[in-house]
Amino acid sequence: MKNIFFKSTLAAALGFILALIGIVVFFFVVALLSGPNGPVTKKGTVLKLDMSIPIPERTNNLKGSGSMPFELGDDTTLGLEDLVRAIEHAKTDSKVSGILLSGNYTVNGSATQSRLRRAIMDFKESGKFVVAYGKFYTQNAYYLASAADEVYLNPLGSVEFRGFARMTGFYKEAMDKLGIKAQVFYAGKFKSATEPFRYTQMSEPSKLQVRRYMSGLYDVFIEDISMSRNIPDATLRQYADTLSLKQASVAVKMGFVDSLFYKDQLQANLRRRLDLPKKKKKIPVMMMADYFNSVSWKKKGKDKIAVVYAEGTIVDGKGGVGKIGDKQYVKILQKIRKDDKVKAVVLRINSGGGSAMASENMWREIELIKEKGIPVIASMGDVAASGGYYMLCNADKVFAEPNTITGSIGVFAMIPNTKEFLNDKLGIYYDTVKTNANAVPINGYHLIEGQNAVMFQNMIDTMYHTFLSRVAKGRGMSIDAVHEIAQGRVWTGVDAKANGLVDEFGDLDAAIAEAKSQASLEKAKIVEYPKVKSKMERLMEDLMGKKISANMREQLIKEELGDLAPVYQELMELKEMKGIQMRMPVSYDY
Repeated sequence: MKNIFFKSTLAAALGFILALIGIVVFFFVVALLSGPNGPVTKKGTVLKLDMSIPIPERTNNLKGSGSMPFELGDDTTLGLEDLVRAIEHAKTDSKVSGILLSGNYTVNGSATQSRLRRAIMDFKESGKFVVAYGKFYTQNAYYLASAADEVYLNPLGSVEFRGFARMTGFYKEAMDKLGIKAQVFYAGKFKSATEPFRYTQMSEPSKLQVRRYMSGLYDVFIEDISMSRNIPDATLRQYADTLSLKQASVAVKMGFVDSLFYKDQLQANLRRRLDLPKKKKKIPVMMMADYFNSVSWKKKGKDKIAVVYAEGTIVDGKGGVGKIGDKQYVKILQKIRKDDKVKAVVLRINSGGGSAMASENMWREIELIKEKGIPVIASMGDVAASGGYYMLCNADKVFAEPNTITGSIGVFAMIPNTKEFLNDKLGIYYDTVKTNANAVPINGYHLIEGQNAVMFQNMIDTMYHTFLSRVAKGRGMSIDAVHEIAQGRVWTGVDAKANGLVDEFGDLDAAIAEAKSQASLEKAKIVEYPKVKSKMERLMEDLMGKKISANMREQLIKEELGDLAPVYQELMELKEMKGIQMRMPVSYDY
């Protein structure tokens, strides 16, 4: 009987393994038969850049990117530098005739948009065309579209142009009604991340810093559009104040748009530009990701420059796509340090911070790399603040964009107290027997008071002083001087350069050039981390069920909650917070 059971179990297990292997082989064969790695670029190709696609720092390092279950089509989400690289390559590619910017909105940040804009302006110097088309344009999308030679709009469309704003939700009163108290400990009068749980409106210091950095971002926005569209700065600001651009015909009259086109008229315009016979030949349009994948990118040189992309919330542990887990990044940095061919390191940071412990662990690894004599250069993306700044504060040189958000050198911890909620709403009580006055650990039931509160605040103050000392040492400043510009205050890249937190304006290319210079290298092989998974690796993950539920869950949340999805995601991030935090709220309406 036992023998029969054993044989049956073994046969079932073997059958499952063979079936799994069969599925993998089937999809592998189909993938091979589907053709080369990317489509072939035809003569007269128009590259299409969809402005609505989110752009991560590192290709495919984005929540929700990657293939859906059993999908074999290429679904590359190009990172910012790979996208810029594709545009730069297209500038000298004789098969590429121009670029079409499409889409009505974009979720990408200010610094990302500025970097893309410069790449488009540089592409135009080749004499090739760049046109933009949208049914309507949000402000952020128009900012990028305005770099085109000509901007087209649907006759029933509009251009949103109203200025910048930041809306912050406050939850204190709702928590009071539920009987939940936010116990907050913080250092820095500008450290506003916990204000939604302490107040019902923004504090004056918070309003001061938000008004300052929003004005700085808006100045860059206005100046760039003014230059591209040849509209005076003051006139643009007046248009925003009067909401003058809601009608398409007015947008043309005021110089924001060149022509009003339906889709068929856009097609006719492109045909004229490409000198194609009317309707006899299809316009060769190619997505930017497909174009990037069609190019054979060669890495030259024996000596290496390691570029480490760190984007998203800083968390303890492994992290994941779109997150900076110290376990993963410590391993990456250790690997780099042990590689004798690595002559310099560039940190590309796009993060509003997170776990203080994780930030410290990664700071330590960067310090060890420097102790080995390897230069470390930092490059800031849209945001490099709080824990994100902590990671890079000991770099040999720091680059930022004028509209980068940085600073927020401050610390906080928040523990909800649910005693009233449990007692009055649910009828749940806890009783305690203890051997010492402070034997009960910090929990969500007992108030943090007395010696526990003093201890907790001391921990926060100590961490804040550590943060100040790390920045002071890295930037060659006194602790008092750092404290003056710290206290949790947020700065734009312009202000950060003025107060010593940033060395120079420049993008990732500038940081890499500086790394080469400091390492005395003429040629170098650029090696990028973390590793990007291939399509087959992503497919294998799908087959093994590692991603399906997460992707589906995220899509369902977006579809069901719509505009409320970000609020839900913010609350989920609060749920994941552990220990002392170095983070800042960075969302704003753009």
